[in-house]
Amino acid sequence: MQSEIRLPEGGCDCHFHIYGPFDRFPPATEGRFTAARPFTIEDAFALWNRLGVTRGVIVHAVGSGEDNAVTYDALRRYPDRLRAVAILKPDVSDRRLDELTDAGFKAVRVTMIRQDGKPVSTLGTSYDDLVKLAPRIAERGWHAQLWIESSDLAAAAAELEKLPLNFVIDHMSRTMADKGHEHPDFRAFTERLKTGRYWTKISGADRNTRIGSPYADTAPFMRAIVQAAPDQVVWGSDWPHVGHSAETRPDHQVLLRLLHECVPDEATRRKILIANPARLYNF
Repeated sequence: MQSEIRLPEGGCDCHFHIYGPFDRFPPATEGRFTAARPFTIEDAFALWNRLGVTRGVIVHAVGSGEDNAVTYDALRRYPDRLRAVAILKPDVSDRRLDELTDAGFKAVRVTMIRQDGKPVSTLGTSYDDLVKLAPRIAERGWHAQLWIESSDLAAAAAELEKLPLNFVIDHMSRTMADKGHEHPDFRAFTERLKTGRYWTKISGADRNTRIGSPYADTAPFMRAIVQAAPDQVVWGSDWPHVGHSAETRPDHQVLLRLLHECVPDEATRRKILIANPARLYNF
């Protein structure tokens, strides 16, 4: 029996979501990425106690509404442990932007993932919204977190880079494992990390895999990212894994073993888990 892996003191989960309690923060939408039951910040802390997580970054969920209320509430109650990524629309007031900034929001998440040539969701912050928001959030030190596949990033990068922002790319650029880590667009993504303007989260192995747990087909992507730019990488659990069935929901020890296998050097792991998040999210 394998011993359980725990993160080092100061370790950060840079990608998780919260939902509810529903009597205060009811679901705003229905669909694949809306939770069927509450997953509160206290539930997240219970998981962190088992995994050794010290800090975390809430990625506000589309299913929790565009007012960011549940995430704002968590940050106000636990300011030392939490930072967050918002959903915004261009009509957000300067006063509200300042409130979110003061609470610990550091970015806006933009969904640019497509399926069969169409956006997977029309909810949340769009690319057009980002263009309008960019000068205002840049003034407040925010970045843009993009849920985008590496080929779409290759096509969009020239326009994106005209914006006065840095970029964090979700889930290793959401490149499905059968595409191959030598694909030119994925290699171009790892080269962008070297510029210092891009970051990525080595998360979402369970979403990028084609063969399932323990996600061995995603390991070459994770290794390539870390080899290319270890200073531009953070880690996230993606808890509570909304959209998975009970059969496909990942085991967190499997995710941590994958991290250790792909990043065997302890100093590099500590950089990814502690130093890089502190720099990116100003812990």
